[in-house]
Amino acid sequence: MIDKDGPFPPFEPDGPSDPETGEANPRLRDIPLRFVVPNIITVLAICAGLTGVRLAFEHQFDIAVAMVLLAAFLDGIDGRVARLVKGSSKFGAQMDSLADIINFGAAPALVLYAFALDEARSLGWIAALLYAIACCLRLARFNVMMEKRDRPSWQGAYFTGVPAPAGALLVLLPVYLGFLGFAPDWYYASVVSFYTVGIAFLMVSNLPVWSGKTLGARIPPAKVVPLILGVVLYVALLATFTWETLTLSVLAYLAFLPYSLRMWRKRERQEAEALAE
Repeated sequence: MIDKDGPFPPFEPDGPSDPETGEANPRLRDIPLRFVVPNIITVLAICAGLTGVRLAFEHQFDIAVAMVLLAAFLDGIDGRVARLVKGSSKFGAQMDSLADIINFGAAPALVLYAFALDEARSLGWIAALLYAIACCLRLARFNVMMEKRDRPSWQGAYFTGVPAPAGALLVLLPVYLGFLGFAPDWYYASVVSFYTVGIAFLMVSNLPVWSGKTLGARIPPAKVVPLILGVVLYVALLATFTWETLTLSVLAYLAFLPYSLRMWRKRERQEAEALAE
């Protein structure tokens, strides 16, 4: 029996009822476009990630990597667009979390497996599995920690473990190196397998990773022009020397992780001293 509203269930951005109070959310007669646009961006990110998998198995690895990076870009803007247009919803939050599992867990693992890990046979497949599962665990932990309200405010500027989009960028390093001349033979695939497991460990670890949220949305006037020039320079390098730029970006991020840990410990000491006084 088809519902009078049509064959599809009605779109309810925040669900049929409030799980805390049990009160029914008001049903909107017409859904504002601002609630729909962020979800469209999330769906496009899923399409990009899955297309990257298809291209990888067709041995078009350069475009496959571009699709995964496009998925990361779309994932980065969907939440910001939602907040900008005041279109955040529980439905969108769930969609974004599920999209992250596909785009930053399954897609990079399969692209890397098609490029190099299959040369290591079972070892390579186990490494790909561990990475994908680690991404799922990392995202589940992130969702749970979002509900914690007793954390100090300064800890909100740090991720616990490497975030999923960064993990996808890091784990694809062997593909970047492959385009720089490293042949994906058995020896290379074996090394890549251990590297993949290492990135999986960083994602589920307790390593505090600075998120950059404390930079704020406002920029001092004297830094606007240097910022624009820096972004233009990076994009130009990425377009001209794609694989070299991506490789250096990964190495710079890995080198930043110990510095992030040092910042966390310094702030932790400051907070402990303030409490002692």
